[in-house]
Amino acid sequence: MHRLLFLLLLIPATTFALEWSSGPTKTDIVELYTSEGCSSCPPADRWLSSLKDRPGVFSEFIPMAFHVDYWDYIGWKDQFAKPAYSERQRQYVRKGHVSQPYTPGIVINGKEWRQWFRGQRRWDPSGEAAGNLSTTIENGTLTAQYSGQGAGQLHIAYLGMGITSKIKAGENRGKFLFHDFVVLDVLSVPGTQEWSVLLPPTPEAGQEKTAMAVWISPSDSPIILQSVGGYLE
Repeated sequence: MHRLLFLLLLIPATTFALEWSSGPTKTDIVELYTSEGCSSCPPADRWLSSLKDRPGVFSEFIPMAFHVDYWDYIGWKDQFAKPAYSERQRQYVRKGHVSQPYTPGIVINGKEWRQWFRGQRRWDPSGEAAGNLSTTIENGTLTAQYSGQGAGQLHIAYLGMGITSKIKAGENRGKFLFHDFVVLDVLSVPGTQEWSVLLPPTPEAGQEKTAMAVWISPSDSPIILQSVGGYLE
């Protein structure tokens, strides 16, 4: 018995690769610009969280919550906010895709989606033909191949799922906020068709699960050409 256990310990553990592929149709991207310091944001946060139970999540559409920092001064510093996420929203403004920086702000497939404020909770799928994006994660390295045109950067985002925050100050003082698809960190790498990236450690923010979104964009635009994603756990 002891000899068998010794032999089993000598056999290396099998490492399974994690593979995602988009197919030829563009994956819808739902971006929510939000803040824990914004009293009108929790309903939008709850709507985004509800998408985790909708069929097609990560295969047909990928939600992402970018927490902005421009409301931090009014009493509560959002722990998930980064200047880069606020700048991403401003890029959309400069490109004419969003009217102004505000929260909650929803961008779907690179365009401002104000229908949410009119009670709509479903959007029209893009259905646009796009290049195929395929990725493999193995031994801490992500490799990606893109068959389309116009790419200038690969972006990799860790998404926190099932996060609870107790707000102690500001407009949401005394509330418990629940978050999913929170963008915890983004790594951007230049390139046009092939990438090999050593992944940084998974950020720890008290999440129940961690997911990842990977997308392709031009080098000078936030517009997402193609994307894939899924759970890491």
